[in-house]
Amino acid sequence: MKKGTYDDIIHLPAHQSKKHPPMSLSNRAAQFAPFSALVGHKDVIKEAARITGEKIELEEDAITVLNEKLTVIQREHLKGSEVIITYFAPDEKKSGGAYRSKKGVIKKVDQVEGNMVMKDGTYIPLEDIFGIETKDSRIMKDIKESS
Repeated sequence: MKKGTYDDIIHLPAHQSKKHPPMSLSNRAAQFAPFSALVGHKDVIKEAARITGEKIELEEDAITVLNEKLTVIQREHLKGSEVIITYFAPDEKKSGGAYRSKKGVIKKVDQVEGNMVMKDGTYIPLEDIFGIETKDSRIMKDIKESS
């Protein structure tokens, strides 16, 4: 029989570290798992599949109603009234965006900067507002009377 290079140690027990616990089988297997040759490929596919919408341009009548609601809210100091603002939020990564609704209390309408500031600190550009809903009868009454 031919003597092998490791015949003298082949049957000895494997070394066990006194400082470190043995690695689990799943962690050992992970060392040999195949790596992703196309890092980020899944993210690119997911982003391409994400759908964005286009901003709807409001007609003059709708713009007039929105402006009346904003005027009443400012004039009557009804900023404490809860409203639901529907607005267009542009997408940060590609053209288009999505319509969102924000429920809350208006803190300030800044005509100079062109923003509505909500009590929670959210800024909504006035040009992106699509609708304002409220259950506050004072706001709705003033708008109906001015029409």
